[in-house]
Amino acid sequence: MSLKQLTLAALAGMTFAFPALAEGIEVTGAYARAASPSAKAGGVFMTLNNTGAEDDRLVGAASDVAMKVELHTHKKTGDGVMQMVAIEGGIALPAGASHDLARGGDHVMLMGLKRSLVQGDTVTLVLTFEHAGEMTIEVPVDLTR
Repeated sequence: MSLKQLTLAALAGMTFAFPALAEGIEVTGAYARAASPSAKAGGVFMTLNNTGAEDDRLVGAASDVAMKVELHTHKKTGDGVMQMVAIEGGIALPAGASHDLARGGDHVMLMGLKRSLVQGDTVTLVLTFEHAGEMTIEVPVDLTR
């Protein structure tokens, strides 16, 4: 690998090492993944930290990599099967609290992928909060997590 490539890789790594911030909301540990190269859907996972003095709420998300983006969670059906469902009304973020968007729980769902999610690539994601407004983050694709 050339010095230029090493330098660019180091800078990219530093970009993802720092949390994204917007009006009291901090996003850490964000990553995206899909089940396979031909998958039509993928998930984005992260920790949302409300460092502000007021409650807030994640009310939406958007990305140019998908036809549709929704906030999802897993819900157990009457027969014990887990099913993914859209979260109505968004995800509450009480002041001073954190909320994990994690596999098997709440997450951002990328539906109708326009391209494959490739290891090491990035996905631009716009998060919309009720009070903090919009926050644009660059999310690394990590298929190993």
